[in-house]
Amino acid sequence: MNMNWHLLSLSEVSDKLDTSPIGLDEKNAKDRQTQYGKNKIDFKKKNTVLRMIFNQLSNFMILILILAAIVSGIMGDLTDTIIILIIIIVNAAIGFVQEYRAEKAMEALKNIIPEETRVIRAGKTITIASTDLVPGDVVLLEAGNRIPADVRFIETHQIKVDESTLTGESNTIDKTANKLPDGDYSLGDRSNLGFKGTFITKGHGCAYVTAIAMETELGHIAQMIQVHESITPLQIRLAAFGKRLSIAILIICTLIFMIGYLNGENILSMLLTSISLAVAAIPEALPALVTIALAFGAKRLAKNNALIRKLPAVETLGSVTYICTDKTGTLTKNQMTVEEVYVTPNIKTETSFIENNAMLTAMLLNSDVSEKEDGSWHGDSTEIALVQYALNKSSNKKELETEFPRVAEFPFDSSRKCMTTLHQTEKGILVITKGAVDVLLDKIAKNQQPLIAEFDRKANDLANEGYRVIGYAIKEMQTLPETLNIEEIESSLTFIGFAGMIDPPRSEAKKAVSECIQAGIIPVMITGDHILTAKAIAKQLGIITSEEDLILSGTKLAELSEKEFLDIVEHVRVYARVNPEQKLKIIKALQAKDQFVAMTGDGVNDAPALKSANIGIAMGINGTAITKEAADMVLLDDNFATVMIAVKHGRVIFDNILKFIKYIMTGNFGEICAIFLAPFFGLPFPLLAIHILWINLVTDGLPGLALASEPAEDSIMSRPPRDPMKNIFAGKMALHILSVGLLMGVVTLSIQYWAIQANIQHWQTIAFTVLCFSQMGHVMAIRSGGESVFKIGVFSNKPLLGALLLTVFLQLMIIYVPFFNMVFKTQPLSLYELAITLLASSIVFWAVEIGKWIIRRTKKV
Repeated sequence: MNMNWHLLSLSEVSDKLDTSPIGLDEKNAKDRQTQYGKNKIDFKKKNTVLRMIFNQLSNFMILILILAAIVSGIMGDLTDTIIILIIIIVNAAIGFVQEYRAEKAMEALKNIIPEETRVIRAGKTITIASTDLVPGDVVLLEAGNRIPADVRFIETHQIKVDESTLTGESNTIDKTANKLPDGDYSLGDRSNLGFKGTFITKGHGCAYVTAIAMETELGHIAQMIQVHESITPLQIRLAAFGKRLSIAILIICTLIFMIGYLNGENILSMLLTSISLAVAAIPEALPALVTIALAFGAKRLAKNNALIRKLPAVETLGSVTYICTDKTGTLTKNQMTVEEVYVTPNIKTETSFIENNAMLTAMLLNSDVSEKEDGSWHGDSTEIALVQYALNKSSNKKELETEFPRVAEFPFDSSRKCMTTLHQTEKGILVITKGAVDVLLDKIAKNQQPLIAEFDRKANDLANEGYRVIGYAIKEMQTLPETLNIEEIESSLTFIGFAGMIDPPRSEAKKAVSECIQAGIIPVMITGDHILTAKAIAKQLGIITSEEDLILSGTKLAELSEKEFLDIVEHVRVYARVNPEQKLKIIKALQAKDQFVAMTGDGVNDAPALKSANIGIAMGINGTAITKEAADMVLLDDNFATVMIAVKHGRVIFDNILKFIKYIMTGNFGEICAIFLAPFFGLPFPLLAIHILWINLVTDGLPGLALASEPAEDSIMSRPPRDPMKNIFAGKMALHILSVGLLMGVVTLSIQYWAIQANIQHWQTIAFTVLCFSQMGHVMAIRSGGESVFKIGVFSNKPLLGALLLTVFLQLMIIYVPFFNMVFKTQPLSLYELAITLLASSIVFWAVEIGKWIIRRTKKV
């Protein structure tokens, strides 16, 4: 039942709903429930457990690994088969858990709907299950209630509603029963409506139910959140990598088999070697490396107040190009603070104490906040800010309240836009009125009226800077009138000044925004707050730095066509007063421009955008349950600076995954070159199938996995994000793999040729060992893409150094232990032969180091 209820009078609302203030009768209510159904969120059919498992095993790379496991089993190598299967099971289990947890995002919506609601039916007040509400019901609401459905208020008695979970608005909203003037209103401005899931903080009233279940604003969000999650850059790259690799492996292994067969090699032996090479060429340790790298990153991030819910999100952070962030609580402190106070000069009063401290006295006496046992304050956030400011100036609230007791009051009213309290003094009655400056200026005494223009200008200056401005005026009377006439009491006031308050930026947020921009990531503020407030904070933080940086309101955004918005979306830095659908629209527009988007949020209204973003980041302190469930990452400190720490870890992880791919693929290509080129040089194959599997299992695995511990390079946060559309071999990686892999193969064949010419019988052991040790040198050299290993420190990655030493030990063990000589068909090397082997193995290390040195010198020139 979609309708502009806020633009209709109460009589029109009751006509449209076919109801009245005495409510529906039971028969009518039952008929409507049959028509509209239960007031609950509908869920799409969940994935079954078997379906989730199938989803995990249908990945192309996983299918290759399953094939590799089968081939290894056929060859009789059960160890390799078991290892590959363990890798497959671990990865599938992790993916299954992540998908299962994601299903909880929808269920979290149930937790924000109250179980029971008081309603008026046929003139009687009864309590019913909230799920039994129907359009047209009259609900009774009071402070402490969550609103159970979308409603149109009939009566309001000082009702304030916290709508931050839905709109992002940091202030509580005053509600009214009055019809709003015609115009476009964002959700936060529809002051006569209440929305399911929002919280009443003050007052009481009653309202018509206008929408239930999926027709509510919360229901619309539920529909938007039921979308497929974004694929991470790593998943995109690895899928493409796996497909290309499988084709290349098939072609190369077929060629090697044919060459060996044509050269008269034993067919069974060649088949075994070709299959072994195929298994070796598949980097089955890659999924394990990715999982381990992501798990290490998640552990480090947890220590930095970022909880990773879905492991791929760690890597995704490294490719983020835009960070769309909420303002309240993330960039700001989520605490209204008085920062500017203007006091009218030359205030003359009967009470000297007030004359000296007029504003402070007014702030403390004209407020309804109360102090809790723990010393914190309870009440409206605006009043708390005003009281806290006065207390910081050494005034004492309790002493003032004792000296000037409140004898009467006129509570805040949204139509009057002010609040008045009356206090007993030694000489009479003190009247203090607080409210909007323009309203107070209409009530001031004649002697101050010539100053109205000046007061108005000063207040507007603050308002235009994004401050919320609250004015104060006083009046003294000799006695308390028997009949309190609000118009008489709130007249001929003396304007004493105003306070400008704002939710100030976090001290660390400005530095984080600067780091964000330096890293090539564009920060965008998306908030439910007013445009002036958003603009002021954005300028302070450096999000807006030039005239080209656009600011867009939700109303203006709604007026743009899809094409018009796409044309400007990459230039907009601030969105204000936006609704949930528009947040989703912003994310999708940026993604349509091939941007990778991170989105932070804390409210229900943020959940759809978080789910659709490439990485959704929820607030751990102020975030709602559904937001956390929809997110990939949760900030435990609600701090934007933590996002940048997470981005750094994401980049490190992706760097290390690329280093692993570079390492393992170079080694694999080296093996392929050695075997493929041997017949062309008239040489026998340098490796047996068992040697290939050993290199695949030990030499590739241990040091490769230890690359996950490689610390960040110095330039990590001063370079632009990696283009998520580029393939995994971008940035000269393919050239490195081909050139260094070829060098590795040539060095192996050269040492094999030398050993055969020197009539050394165990030439195959030498060639095998050179290939193993060459990979050890290579892994050390590629720890940095540009800096020398001696500059970054040989000992700066202790796990890698330990893995390297262990691999060397294991290689020497299979050379010198007789039992392993039989298993691996190896023979002990003399000290001279071992020295030649080590010298030849170092060629790859020095070649890579010299290559980096040449590049560094070229850049300096």
